[in-house]
Order: sequence, then structure tokens, then C-alpha cells
Amino acid sequence: MSNGQATTPRRLELEWDIDRIVSELRELRDASLAVRRRSAKPLKLPSCKSLAVIVESLGAALFPNRLGLRDLADESVDFFVGHTLDNALRDLALQIERELQFADPEEDNHNLLQRDAREIIHGFANQLPEIRRRLETDLHAVITGDPSARNVDEVLACYPGVTAITHYRIAHALHELGAPLVARTVTELAHSTTGVDIHPGAKIDESFFIDHGTGVVIGETAVIGRRVRLYHGVTLGAKSFSAEEFETAVRQPRHPIIEDDVVIYAGATLLGRITIGAGSTIGGNVWLTQSVPPKSIISQAKLQSEEFSAGSGI
Repeated sequence: MSNGQATTPRRLELEWDIDRIVSELRELRDASLAVRRRSAKPLKLPSCKSLAVIVESLGAALFPNRLGLRDLADESVDFFVGHTLDNALRDLALQIERELQFADPEEDNHNLLQRDAREIIHGFANQLPEIRRRLETDLHAVITGDPSARNVDEVLACYPGVTAITHYRIAHALHELGAPLVARTVTELAHSTTGVDIHPGAKIDESFFIDHGTGVVIGETAVIGRRVRLYHGVTLGAKSFSAEEFETAVRQPRHPIIEDDVVIYAGATLLGRITIGAGSTIGGNVWLTQSVPPKSIISQAKLQSEEFSAGSGI
């Protein structure tokens, strides 16, 4: 302040060699495009922002009384669901068309791309009742498995594990129907907000419960049975492999199989194509790279004891 008058802040005298930077960035883009053998004009990827809105709309259509409009009258529910679903599916078709174009940049038949996108959307729409049914079993698993869960409304609104599994069930259907990039984007939206990373290619049966959620990782070829519960920090991952093994590894199942009624506690890491037998309990912070039979109880102490008995020492 000077003499009661506000002074305008003086701009910093900074200079950048903009022309040189722009030129170098263009050279890097051109080199990258040449390596990927893409067209000179890169195609647009599916929009994360658009897909976030689409998934929110799909959630409202699946659970209109809980995630739909406030004070939605009973006689208006079906109209709301139909209107919301129609708009969401039309918008989703556009994003899938983008993916198909991106996957095959040489395809210039717009009508063909639209036809293929519509086929995926029709298949996806037909699966929505089954997605809703499976989500109902997931919600029931939370209500019956967590004493702090007071009602379904709270669970839908507040539980990150439920948000993650909702995104996953939508994404898995799209992944199986031939839209893996859109599917991966949908699960990554949940990953960014919940800390739960589920690959849409994983196969997860009904009544699945992720308690707390943060830090859970479920790999692409993981198979999870019914009534499975995971706690935070659980990893169902793959073992590392060399560059020479890469081509073979990506084509092979490389993540765990978790059979029915298994509980895996916080921080456990399970790697490779191992099988955790039905009814087993895996303790917290366990590192496991071998299969275990049904009804096993695996803890750090037990693993250390087995290693000692096998001659590895403490």
C-alpha cells in the first residue's frame, strides 16, 4: 500500500527459449510416433472425464433409489433409469468407438467402427441386470461381514472397496466384450480415488468384500471365488520375469487363484499362479509363493517354522 492506493504487483522479468523447447518437444513426439508406427496425427484416446460421468450415471441407473436423484418418486423410477441409462450407453458407445479407432488407426470406415461399438454396447447393456445382481451380493457381504456397516446406503456412499468393485464389475464386462482400454480406464478411475487397483481382466465371483481397501492390488489373471474377503494392502500379483521371458509370461496365467470362503488379512502378498484352497485364512504380512490346501491357516510364524524345518534356519 502507498498513500492508501493499492499497487499492481510487478511481473517477474523471466525469459524462456520457447522456440527451442517447442522444437525439441516436436522432435520427441515425432520419434515416439515413428517407434509406435502411428499416423502423423495421433488419434484421441477415450476421455477419462467422460468415462467418470458415464460410470456415475450407470451407478445411478443400477441403484436409482440410493445413487439417483434426491426424492425420486416411486412412479418416476423406471423413467429415470431408462433415461439415465440411454444417455450413458450412447456416451459410452462414443468412447468405445474412440478405442476401436485408436486400436486400428488404418480403419477409416466410420460406419464399421460405429457398428462394432454398438455390438459391444448391446452386449454390455444385456449384462447390466447380472452386474446389478452380483453387486447386491457384494453389498450383502459387507453388511454381514462388517459390524460397523449400518446400512446399504452408508456402504454405497462411503466404502472404497464397494466403489472399487462397482467399477470393476462394469469394467470386467467391457473388457470381456472387447473394449479393454475403456475398461482399464474405468478401473483406474476407482484406483485413483480409492487406492484399490483391480485389473478388469481378473475374474471375481460374487459376494466379494474388500475391507478398508487402500493398497489392494489384484492382477490381470487372478481368479477369485465366492465369499472372499481381502483386507487393505493385500497383493495378488505375479512373480518378476526377465526380458527374455516377457512374451511367454504375458500369455500365461500368472496371478493367484483364490478359492471360495478365503480370508486374506492386511499386508499379505501372494505371487504367481498359486492356489489358495477353499476356506483358508492367510495372516497379515505373509509372503506366499506356494499353493496351500483347503482350510489352511497360514501365518508368518508358521512359514518361518516350515523354513526352519526345511533347513533354511531362522
